[in-house]
Amino acid sequence: MQRYVLWRVIQAIIAIWFVSVIVFGVVRLTGDPLCVMLPPEATQEDYDQMTIKLGLDRPLPVQYGIFFVGVIHGDLGDSFRFKRPAADVVLERLPATLQLGVIASLIALAIAVPIGVYSARRKGTLLDNITRGFAILGQSLPTFWTGIILILVFAVWLNLFPTSGKGGVQYFVLPAVTMGYFAAAGIMRLTRSAMLEVLDSEYIKLARAKGLRESVVVWKHAFKNASLPVLTFSTIIFVRILAGSVVTETVFAWPGVGRLVVESVSYRDFPVIQTVVMLMSAMFVAGNLVADILYAYVNPKIRYRK
Repeated sequence: MQRYVLWRVIQAIIAIWFVSVIVFGVVRLTGDPLCVMLPPEATQEDYDQMTIKLGLDRPLPVQYGIFFVGVIHGDLGDSFRFKRPAADVVLERLPATLQLGVIASLIALAIAVPIGVYSARRKGTLLDNITRGFAILGQSLPTFWTGIILILVFAVWLNLFPTSGKGGVQYFVLPAVTMGYFAAAGIMRLTRSAMLEVLDSEYIKLARAKGLRESVVVWKHAFKNASLPVLTFSTIIFVRILAGSVVTETVFAWPGVGRLVVESVSYRDFPVIQTVVMLMSAMFVAGNLVADILYAYVNPKIRYRK
């Protein structure tokens, strides 16, 4: 088991390193940040001085070396825009994104699990076909389109919720539902598939033959064994919700990390973009690592797979 965990940790470290290389190179394809930072009347001398001050005059390999050493030591550089550590800027926005992500995940689970179980129990019926269509639609619709439609219906036409910003509970509803709908679609399909496999097993047939109530058979025996892949997938989905918050936070003007990324790309704030991507990647890799370790504890055969 220790060898398995060690190998997975090494793979996680390698994945983070690849992400650092990719994000460092991609953000520099967005253009020269000095074109945005300096006023139109800036002279060539101003340009040269700012280039040296930001360290952009050095060769790219040297810049990457400085960046990677900083990552190891927890120093991701200073924001070009805010003139202070990029990590501090991101951590200020992170709670808003985490709040929205947690609520969206709870909404997704509250909707997806009961419907997925019910759909498996009623396989082939009209309601089963409707729920599967609901799931496919949720995974097919672009998030920004879903958000705009929710704003149009519930904010503009019905005037039930605010259109943007962050405040009381009512401000969370539309963006959380927008983010949670896509996640609910995936969890719903996985729950249905897992339940169908378990409900067809011999021990479930035996439980029914003993005369147990259907609710006990489904929730105590069947769902207990079908819940492992659902819970593991939900952990990964939570990280994906956070990483995919860019679109939703932009549509609803939510003051979180996703909106910060959009603003930083427009400003070409390399340190902030790199910090956000590294943070989200680390969370995603950590989520997958935890899922792999949990699977290994539950199923010992996985420990010996390469």
